[in-house]
Amino acid sequence: MPIEPSLKLPHRNRYSSPIRKAIMSWDVILLRLPDDVTSVQEIPANYTPDPLGRRHDVLAAVTQAVPDVDLSDPAWGELSGPTWSIELNIGSEDPVDSLMLHIRGSGDDVLTPVLRLAEALRCKALDCAEGDLITPGQTSGWHAFQQFRDRVVGPSQ
Repeated sequence: MPIEPSLKLPHRNRYSSPIRKAIMSWDVILLRLPDDVTSVQEIPANYTPDPLGRRHDVLAAVTQAVPDVDLSDPAWGELSGPTWSIELNIGSEDPVDSLMLHIRGSGDDVLTPVLRLAEALRCKALDCAEGDLITPGQTSGWHAFQQFRDRVVGPSQ
């Protein structure tokens, strides 16, 4: 289920990651949500998330959570694992309202940096395709994306 456009989500993709699985990505947004929200359906229609913080502080939190991140372009970070890559769409606004992750490849270990980033930024990770929050041990959205991608463009290499 798509996210409401009123949340002002970033929508740009660069496709520059080393894992070149076509151009499809599993998109996850990190944003502040009320404690009782577990899915996009539960977000109040008029809800405006609090910002994640000042740009400098967000970049520092990202670097602390995932030290291997490449922030040479601070608006678009890149993080690579053995079988996956993540583009971090941080944007250039200050304060930073949300952080969009464009995830490509395979392997459940990609969820570790996703959850580390959410914890470091004191926010929640929302699967933009399924509309559910990502929690430790919950891989269904990631697996569903990979199955869909593999049907459309072929198995991951």
